[in-house]
Amino acid sequence: MRKHIALITLLLAGLGVQPTTAQVTYEKLLKNAQDAGQWLTYSGNYSGWRYSPLKQITTANVDRLAVQWVLQTGIPGKFETTPLVIGGVMYVTAPNDHAYALDARTGRTIWSYTYPLPDGVRPCCGRVNRGFAALGDKLFMGTLDDHLVALDAKTGNVVWDVASEDYLRGHSFTMAPLVVKDKVIVGVSGGEFGVRGFIEAYYAETGKRAWRFYTIPDPKEPGSETWKGNSWTTGGAPAWVTGTYDPDLNLIYWGIGNPGPDAYGEERLGDNLYSDSVVALDPDTGQIKWHYQFTPHDVHDWDSTQVPVLVDGEWEGRPRKLLVLANRNGFFYVLDRANGKFLLGKPFARVTWAKQEIGPDGRPSVVPGSEPSAEGTYVCPGISGGTNWMSPSYSPDTGLFYVSAREQCDKFYEAPQPFIEGQTFWGSGGQRSPGEKDWGAVRAIDPRTGAIKWEFKHYSAPWAGTLATAGGLVFSGDMEGNFIALDAKTGKALWHLQTGAPIIAAPMSFSLDGKQYVAIASGASLFTFALPERVR
Repeated sequence: MRKHIALITLLLAGLGVQPTTAQVTYEKLLKNAQDAGQWLTYSGNYSGWRYSPLKQITTANVDRLAVQWVLQTGIPGKFETTPLVIGGVMYVTAPNDHAYALDARTGRTIWSYTYPLPDGVRPCCGRVNRGFAALGDKLFMGTLDDHLVALDAKTGNVVWDVASEDYLRGHSFTMAPLVVKDKVIVGVSGGEFGVRGFIEAYYAETGKRAWRFYTIPDPKEPGSETWKGNSWTTGGAPAWVTGTYDPDLNLIYWGIGNPGPDAYGEERLGDNLYSDSVVALDPDTGQIKWHYQFTPHDVHDWDSTQVPVLVDGEWEGRPRKLLVLANRNGFFYVLDRANGKFLLGKPFARVTWAKQEIGPDGRPSVVPGSEPSAEGTYVCPGISGGTNWMSPSYSPDTGLFYVSAREQCDKFYEAPQPFIEGQTFWGSGGQRSPGEKDWGAVRAIDPRTGAIKWEFKHYSAPWAGTLATAGGLVFSGDMEGNFIALDAKTGKALWHLQTGAPIIAAPMSFSLDGKQYVAIASGASLFTFALPERVR
């Protein structure tokens, strides 16, 4: 049996805060959007808004924002976490499945935990961990060898540890889980290794698996006809970013990744469901209720794992439950989240592979000759997409959706590739044209029309997510290391701080003792900011 390591570094009240005994209930998760002080789930609320109702930090005083404390992990790799804050304690995951409980006031370590990774773990795109989920007195963390681990929130000790699939075949967990009712829901990574993707749920109390939904139908299921021959067995379609949940409809919404091999589609002819789709599942059973596919038969690696954002509003004169999503393929979409009906699709980044507006049937009109070729085909957006996994945000105050957009075009190449278990399964891919400079922007989109209301340009194509706040602000970061505050109504830059490393995470906000904080991971460090006493 492997040894799990939890190091409790502070236990005496005289040295720092005692470990929290705060309980996270399902009822609290339902009301997290109204609890301004805490951040209980990956996107801040079940709807995926990444919005804080805190408003101590405003457009008028954000230029006085100052660093309060910094956690320096010393761990190399991509630091993509979103911390949770519960009862005055911040819970952070880091690359290579490290984790910390911190006094959120001071950054002092309460305990640290290191998951004992075995040899042979080879995730596609970085040894990352994007965060915890929480329920009761437990924290839940996926691991790079495809385990789900429950930790005691007070001590960091392991409560249970269950294996999902064989990591040597390419399966891994890199996402922050999602808790719904009594279950912990996770989606698998590994699409670039030719795995068959899935989303699954475990009982939070025991770690017993409750259900599994395969993102590629088997030959007995509807949708299997969209895969040629046995290509479904190595078809990828992973689900590696956290989904969202509508408690009224009792549906979870999850984005699904690209089919495999990524750039060579001749041996998997068909639409390749449910790759590049959003699926609506019953969280109690895992049964699919509807799906919508953004990019049928994708050959450009345009995962649709972006966070589905849930917004209620008027559509064509009547109230409607909407799902809005800026997709990696360069289009912004609006769907009816009760039934998956397509309502709107417009580009938010440069698009050359399809006509500029998606028709009433919801399918893109593909431009002939835009598929990869042996000599290379120039296509926009590039292989990293018009956006990627980084979190968008939505403000109920402005009614705008904020997304980090990427402007990069690539030449796409294809080549047949035999499948070998445990090895990458690309079928070639994309490459930037010599001399072309990528760039990007934070863009504010009106969900009612798809119109871009403003943009703030970045020098390089970004990988940071966004955070909207009731103080009229949007926070984000860039690849040059700047953490930035923008006016949510106009996009005007109001403040920035150089963190010293590229930012590839999304901000969050919390409050303690009447003081609002904003936190962001950068490099191997986690920064927290607040206003000086005299400004507040």
